[in-house]
Amino acid sequence: MSKDIFLGVDIGTSSSKGVAVDGDGNLLATAVREHRVDRPAPGIVEMDGSVWWDEFCSLSRELLEHAPGGFAAVSVSGMGPCVQLTDADNHPTTPSALYGVDTRATAQIAALNAELGADAIYERSDSYLSNQSAGPKFRWFAAHRPEAYERSRRFHMPASLIVARLTGEYVLDRQSASQSTPLYDAASQEWARDWAEVVAPGIELPRLAWAGDQAGVVHAAGADAAGLREGTPVAVGTIDAWAEGLSVGAVEHGDLMLMYGTTMFFVGNTDHRVQHPSMWGTTGLREGQWNMAGGMATSGAITSWLRELFGNPDFATLVDEAAASRPGARGLLMLPYFEGERTPIQDPFARGTITGLTIGHTRGDLYRAALEATAYGVRHNIETYRDAGVPIDRIVAVGGGTQSALWPQIVSDATGLPQVITEKSVGAAYGDAFLAARLLDPSISIREWNPAREVVEPRAHEAYAVGYGHYRELYEQTKDIQHALARAQRDSDDVVPET
Repeated sequence: MSKDIFLGVDIGTSSSKGVAVDGDGNLLATAVREHRVDRPAPGIVEMDGSVWWDEFCSLSRELLEHAPGGFAAVSVSGMGPCVQLTDADNHPTTPSALYGVDTRATAQIAALNAELGADAIYERSDSYLSNQSAGPKFRWFAAHRPEAYERSRRFHMPASLIVARLTGEYVLDRQSASQSTPLYDAASQEWARDWAEVVAPGIELPRLAWAGDQAGVVHAAGADAAGLREGTPVAVGTIDAWAEGLSVGAVEHGDLMLMYGTTMFFVGNTDHRVQHPSMWGTTGLREGQWNMAGGMATSGAITSWLRELFGNPDFATLVDEAAASRPGARGLLMLPYFEGERTPIQDPFARGTITGLTIGHTRGDLYRAALEATAYGVRHNIETYRDAGVPIDRIVAVGGGTQSALWPQIVSDATGLPQVITEKSVGAAYGDAFLAARLLDPSISIREWNPAREVVEPRAHEAYAVGYGHYRELYEQTKDIQHALARAQRDSDDVVPET
């Protein structure tokens, strides 16, 4: 099978990435298309889903240069859970509402909690409603984009939209569906159609499958647009964090995938249903697998923001300057809630905070404080996993942040936990390529494709004990002020633009 070439594509928050991989897991080529999400008003983070398809086709055609015989199979993942409303032909009717960084639906969350019962939603869906939940965003579209909603017949996430445009099949994996609270029933692992009629009336729900199942084959129109061979098998995709966890083999009971990126994301794997009110219980990638997931609203986004404020120096320069600071960032403490926060505090009105500043502090100190803030957030989430009884036997770190030694080291120091880093840290697209390859050979192993490269051991755990205590206390002491400032920010631009 090693002569076969597989295409994996991931539609991410800041870019789309494609890879060509052979049947032995060798990475032959990568290609990237950068993009930006739109933030037209406070709380709204959206993107035109047409870009997802255009970038997929562009990446496919570029990577075909490395697959002279054509791709043997294709799989796609994407950020999520998103709500991209489309017409019956899978063309977007309005920009998509993104995952938990989009906090537009707070009023709809409150209304659905009152209507369906917050605890009833939690018991049926394994998660309380939050800004991470896809369901309330349907209600928001109906209220704020009524004409677009009336034209809408389907909804998609990035992977399902690409699959539909390639094959004509309207299908979503169960993992993605399980984050569409309250539209999904965790016990039956099927749509909660009674609630769907209330939450998303008039929207046809896709059939459900497991990630990696064959969705269909590329039809003539899809082949023409993407340069693929008609009849090429296409796998059912999933949300990017799960594809990335798969890419490094963090998929067994007791594994925790820790993803460094624009946002920080966590996936803990178990062999049974799990619930915790501060986290997200989800269905896994395969039958018999369950997850508890969590996510921070900002992490790498803060370092990018700081870099822009500093005049766009090289990231390597900033990392060197942060390394020259010391644990505790010379008395600086940051809360990383610059876009609110997801887990475990589930507070969309939290705001970023920097305390302890003096005129003697440097940009290296500020940059290190940002890295330490995300590390404290990771520790807070891991402690919550343990409170829920979720085993953490093995932590595997993924994402662009692992390319620098400093950030993972700070996280291991702050948490006191080692992290495995695999030989390849390609990202979700590599996991997609594995799903595609598995369509042809179900016996292949991701741990053979991508073995461990190193283990980051904690070296200065005690140095962060006091800082972590301050971190937890600072939020509790300032959250009322943060909420007041968040209200002021929304009041300054409370008109939602129509598009």
